[in-house]
Amino acid sequence: MRVDTARRARRQEPGGSIGQNDRDGGHRRRRGLTGAVATGSAGALTGGPARPGNRPGLVLNLISLSHVNDPATTTLYPGDPAFELETVATLADDGYYLQFVRQGEHTGTHWGAPGHFTAGAALADDLDPADLFLPAVKIDARRQCARDADFALSVRDLKVFERRHGRIPDESMVILWTGWESRWGTDAYVNLDADGVMHQPGFSLEAVRWLVDTGRLGHRGGTGTDTFGPDRGTDATYAVSLLVHQRHRISLEVLANLGALPATGAYVLCGGQINKAGSGSTALIYGIVPPPG
Repeated sequence: MRVDTARRARRQEPGGSIGQNDRDGGHRRRRGLTGAVATGSAGALTGGPARPGNRPGLVLNLISLSHVNDPATTTLYPGDPAFELETVATLADDGYYLQFVRQGEHTGTHWGAPGHFTAGAALADDLDPADLFLPAVKIDARRQCARDADFALSVRDLKVFERRHGRIPDESMVILWTGWESRWGTDAYVNLDADGVMHQPGFSLEAVRWLVDTGRLGHRGGTGTDTFGPDRGTDATYAVSLLVHQRHRISLEVLANLGALPATGAYVLCGGQINKAGSGSTALIYGIVPPPG
């Protein structure tokens, strides 16, 4: 680790039902909510109801969908860089507290840019804020995944969801709730068998192709999940990720607290640092639930 010498001198280093959205209307609602979040008070970001400034009648319920990054509990994808936090300044010795962070761009809860899997596609610093703010639906497949760690969400499953909740809006973030978030911080999250093969549920390639072809993912949508990614753990070819990340789509991975996100009617807002030519970012991802009506 290299620390600027001037700074080093100051430090001592201790050891609801939805229908199909009208395209223009959807963009108007998206812009309106973006503005509401942008004008909200900082204190509102701690969770629960938030009353954005100058909009006294609007209450947004903010839900954190991110795990806390802690080297003691953060589960790493096999082969990813080590995750380290080191205290490099303390209140007692320096008058302020600061940690040095070493991690991959996809450590813990994160989003992946299109260029993560698609040559020449947009990288983190190519994306607009609207690319990281999307209508969301959540498909609860916990029961199926508990029975089969290699479960793959099918087109039939998607159609069953739509019969119950209405059509998935165009350019949505389609989130698969597998229940894997409850395994976070344990070997059961990676779920390796005796041969070292990982077993995690995911989307079937046919399901994602159907979402793409029918516009539900469209040009600027994506998939989300509480596992390492949209592919099943047994698929070493990343076939689903390769399809998801085409065009201008993103992937949200290692999500948490999905029980608090409704099946329909919410939005997701992705934060995180924007690295130059970044493949994505470790992120604070919020579910945003507008008021009823």
